[in-house]
Amino acid sequence: MIRVLLADDHALVRDGLRRILQSTSDVAVVGEAADAATTLQLARKGDAQILVLDLSMPGRNGLELLKQIHEEMPALRILVLTMHAEEQYAVRAFKAGAAGYLTKESAPTELVKAVTRIASGNAYVSVAMAERFALNLSTPPDEAPHHKLSDREYDVFRRLVAGETISEIADKLCVSAKTVSTYKTRILEKMQIPHDAGLVRYAIKNKLFEDEESGEL
Repeated sequence: MIRVLLADDHALVRDGLRRILQSTSDVAVVGEAADAATTLQLARKGDAQILVLDLSMPGRNGLELLKQIHEEMPALRILVLTMHAEEQYAVRAFKAGAAGYLTKESAPTELVKAVTRIASGNAYVSVAMAERFALNLSTPPDEAPHHKLSDREYDVFRRLVAGETISEIADKLCVSAKTVSTYKTRILEKMQIPHDAGLVRYAIKNKLFEDEESGEL
């Protein structure tokens, strides 16, 4: 029996995931979390073999949470389940310790397969994401300015492009507005872009964030 912990801040999403996983007799959902703090607490209990983790929960940057859980509990296999379909997010997730990466759009048809594969010690990435990896292999990472951003900076970059204000970003990441402004300054400096509008143009030109959905199943 594969024991799974679900971490997503949307109750309807967790309900959908639970129904999908419990449609097979080989999987049992042993816990659910709606925020970063509860996810860490339940992961530390050691009841689960697999953590299905959303990267956009309140309380903390998802990639930072992923990295901490992997460092503290390397035996816990982590499947990232997210609305972020771009290749850059997947790369960062695997570097932080993920064993698999799946978009919520693909969950209804691929979730059980992904969990089963990860539980057996293998990695999992959807066919669509594998194609994205292959298409981007010809571009050296250091040549793209957004690759210079830290995980937190990249998250703030995504939120700025999505139109979130400094205050909104600060509330969602549980940091001060001053801290977010500092991140923004670093982003502009690292990417050598003079203003916010330039960030939006850069994202559009490089086709970043264009496939994100509402995050609901």
